[in-house]
Amino acid sequence: MTQPNILFLFTDQQRPDWFEMNPKIPVRTPHLKALSERGIWFTNAICPSPVCAPSRACIASGLEYDRCQVWANDTDFPSAHTTYHKRLRDEAGYHVMACGKFHIGNNQTGRPAKFNWGRNGRQLLDEWGFSDGLFNAGKNQATILMRTNDAPQDTYMTYLHEQGLAETHIEDYRRRNSEDVWTATFPTPISDEAYFDNWITRNGLDLLANAPTDQPWYLEVNFQNPHHPWDITESMHQRYRNPDIDFPPPEHSNLDVSPETHQEVRRNFAAMVEHLDECVGRFIDKLKERGELDNTLIVFSSDHGEMLGDYNLWQKLAPHQNSIGVPLMIAGPGVTSQDPCNKPTTILDLHATFLETAGLPTPDNLDTRSLCRTLRGEPNTHRETVRSGLSAWRLAFDGRYKLIKGFDPDKRKGGNDWEPMHMPNAEQLQKERAPILWDITRNEYENVAEQHPDIVEKLSRYLGT
Repeated sequence: MTQPNILFLFTDQQRPDWFEMNPKIPVRTPHLKALSERGIWFTNAICPSPVCAPSRACIASGLEYDRCQVWANDTDFPSAHTTYHKRLRDEAGYHVMACGKFHIGNNQTGRPAKFNWGRNGRQLLDEWGFSDGLFNAGKNQATILMRTNDAPQDTYMTYLHEQGLAETHIEDYRRRNSEDVWTATFPTPISDEAYFDNWITRNGLDLLANAPTDQPWYLEVNFQNPHHPWDITESMHQRYRNPDIDFPPPEHSNLDVSPETHQEVRRNFAAMVEHLDECVGRFIDKLKERGELDNTLIVFSSDHGEMLGDYNLWQKLAPHQNSIGVPLMIAGPGVTSQDPCNKPTTILDLHATFLETAGLPTPDNLDTRSLCRTLRGEPNTHRETVRSGLSAWRLAFDGRYKLIKGFDPDKRKGGNDWEPMHMPNAEQLQKERAPILWDITRNEYENVAEQHPDIVEKLSRYLGT
């Protein structure tokens, strides 16, 4: 088989359960449902670290959180690491493209350094391993950078400035943050055409339209949604309203937020997810138009999850399942249509999967393992346990039981209340703080470590403690 193309559709802060394949969630995702039916849906996938830059850096480098050493969103990506993007381009002959929020280290500050993409979004493409691309800052970072510099500092705000919409967008974000960013659900005044994920989708389709037809290509599309704030356009705002559609309320939550407000938040989140599904459909249509659908491996995933008020938490950063859990659906050449896979899986393994797809070996010194055997339908002996970590805590997860060391629930409260992402004394705290074992079939607050010492011992060995 010739080297297939690779289309990696990567969202930001998307829960693993918010799809129409889940009968409990009345959200519409027909394109992702079709993708999962044509290939495989990994229902127990987690990220290597539940925050943007560390998670993305682990995938890019093929290294677990402690070995990757991108500890937080403001940590530089170590120059000693080689990304799979470079290997695909330089060793496998791929035309490597990407657009959107490529955040694998300290490249969201706007500072004039090797991690800054610049206002044209193309600065240092070659050094990072890309043949073509157009990058932008994250949702919140783009507005912060323009406010603090009195001028656009990334491509998206430059685009909005040219459309006369930059100040409108900044004022919208100022209003959301001054009220309550976790419960502000009013629509944005930005038009559908100017909305960031529509803009990113157009950029990705333009890259694909200009991709060569005489060599394999890799395209990574880094969407912004469904990351907070819950800013959706007027047309998106109506999708789950009038009549109102109700979603399951937050689990184990006693936040001082009314049930009606929780529903409003979840309607916005659902609208974001449905819109992302439509963006996926546009890329699939483009592949059909180019005659490349059958020779393109399509991977859909996210960098981390979103708590949406579960366990009194907003956003990510915690070891709970809807924080570390992510969607993962893969279809294309070499992928056998299969029932959903509930084995523990980590998106760290996308690194090795992309390499094997391109015909490249995975270096022995990396932590990533290829999923290709599982994709082909061979007996699933891939992994029995997967890992994640941030701040002081590290966890091992076997698909049911989750052992966490170094986590203090009292240090992670609400939306913006957490321990520092980078904890130099993490190993010490993992020894000092009592280990927590959660049975996720029950809940994620009751510590069952004393009832299952054998499982604690087994998962401790996997953590190397």
